Amino acid sequence: MALRKGILGRTFSDGELICAQGEAGDCMYVIQHGKVVVTRSDDGREIEIGELGRGDIFGEMSIFDKRPRSATVRARGPATILTLDKRAFLRRVHEDPSLAFRLMKKMSERIRDQHARIDELARRLGAADD
Repeated sequence: MALRKGILGRTFSDGELICAQGEAGDCMYVIQHGKVVVTRSDDGREIEIGELGRGDIFGEMSIFDKRPRSATVRARGPATILTLDKRAFLRRVHEDPSLAFRLMKKMSERIRDQHARIDELARRLGAADD
């Protein structure tokens, strides 16, 4: 997602919490510089589910559904992150309607990736039963 020059985000230190699984969410994030790691907690275990880098977005679901965050995100090394609340996001979409298309494309890619992971897990579980 292209952003205008001059828009500055907040810089997070290595390991610093950006958002936490289960907390209320009302904004999305755009990684301007650096990387983040995405984790989910399950029965007290934290499982890494992905790494995102410059230009990637996360937390976008909360703009649409106002449900608690589905994952925890921390900086991996120093990372500069721009925060967009729903109003700012809608303003940007009004200025550049292709932004909405790019967001939907990214969300579709993530859904396809999750389906592939589920299929792979099902194959592994099926092989383990043999």
